[in-house]
Amino acid sequence: MSGASGKFSTTAYAADLQVHHRDGESPEREGSGSSDSSPLLALTEEARHMLAAPRGWSEEERRRYAEKLNRAVIGFPQERAELLAVISDWIIKKRLQHVSVGGLPYGTLAEALFAEVIGMNVLELVLRSREGLEEVQVVGTRIFEVRDGRAVPSPYRFQDVSQVERIQQNLVLFNNDRINPRKRWAEVLLLDGSRVTMTGFGFTAQPTLTIRFYTVRRFDLDTLCRPEYRTIDQPLRRLLLAVVRSRFNMVVIGATNTGKTHLIKALIAEMPDEERIVTIETRHELMLARDFPNKNVIEYEADEEDPAHGPRQAFKLALRQSPQRICHAEIRDEDANIYVRACTRGHEGSITSVHVSALEDVPDAIADMCLLDGRGMNPVRLARRIAEHVTQIGFEMRLIGGVRKLVRVGEFYWENGEIKLRDLARYDEAGDRWVYPEPFSAKSSDRIRRMDPDSFEWLYGRGGIAAC
Repeated sequence: MSGASGKFSTTAYAADLQVHHRDGESPEREGSGSSDSSPLLALTEEARHMLAAPRGWSEEERRRYAEKLNRAVIGFPQERAELLAVISDWIIKKRLQHVSVGGLPYGTLAEALFAEVIGMNVLELVLRSREGLEEVQVVGTRIFEVRDGRAVPSPYRFQDVSQVERIQQNLVLFNNDRINPRKRWAEVLLLDGSRVTMTGFGFTAQPTLTIRFYTVRRFDLDTLCRPEYRTIDQPLRRLLLAVVRSRFNMVVIGATNTGKTHLIKALIAEMPDEERIVTIETRHELMLARDFPNKNVIEYEADEEDPAHGPRQAFKLALRQSPQRICHAEIRDEDANIYVRACTRGHEGSITSVHVSALEDVPDAIADMCLLDGRGMNPVRLARRIAEHVTQIGFEMRLIGGVRKLVRVGEFYWENGEIKLRDLARYDEAGDRWVYPEPFSAKSSDRIRRMDPDSFEWLYGRGGIAAC
């Protein structure tokens, strides 16, 4: 890596790391640049704008092209090869192929421009090892790698926050967005579910960049039983099937990266394809139409800043589109009342998630959100409605030993003027198995018997959960 050039080479940087690691030192910070790099800087800006603003394309062609640019920037090899070819063709058309890159560690001008316009500086080294990589988190110059749900400090780091800001500017330029003193954040969501979230100075203490990769390709309860997942086992899968087929309203809780979204999608996979499902999210993350192309799904993306397209309006329209089940990604203050009303007016089998620390807190948390809108509701009656109609079955996800587990399944019920929780299933960490402390209540058992006789026979016959 040339200290005078101010440019980055992954090969040279890796060599520096090895040399200084042997000497017990850290790689020195690069220099501020020299006159040799000035022509390259000018060409870099020209190439950046060439890539960002293709002419004469339709809206659909532009959308696909922006997707390709985004994927190339965050390290997808096929798109990177295609963009390198585009830059090479541009250089040939401008007859620049013989322009010298001076002392910079690149074989060609195309490689030098690609590294600056598309490349991700030291993150190139992180992205070389994509196996099991779920997320890359950058805070200032520090880098963390998330694998198997755990964030660990990366052996690499940026030399200056300006390098992070350059990557941010490339991403927002390719998406007709901006990140500047007036708008200090930006977000890019790719069609495959990968997502990039960025913040700048003034909104966060240091620039941040979070890349969350879409790594899952199949969603069903059988997959979650596989040895590589071990999220559930076969008896628990049968219990979950009974819950889905009997159209209980469900709620999922768990910390970030514990597999909540994966579980929700696996449960939705077991629902009949012909049933109308409406999803309401502030950002398209579930992507049901993509992963389940045969399902009867309507997907809303609500804008919390725009009342005409906010969660309340999405709910109003959704309820007029004959939904049989509603999948609400996360209950928030402003739409808690609408979701509660939807669950109590015939949309059985719906599912949502709530940010709480324990299943016992779910009904009260939803009730508190409902009471925030100032309506004169009776808190006791509201809590009872939620327990009996909205949060009938609760699921808790947790990361245990680097493995995402469904650690608890509970049935909410109302008794003697208060909400209670019946533990249907619980993961025993010491024994590495699931136990089933209590059966369904008589009311829920009767529901399963009526709506899913096969599951009822398994639950209460030989070999059912009573024997587990």
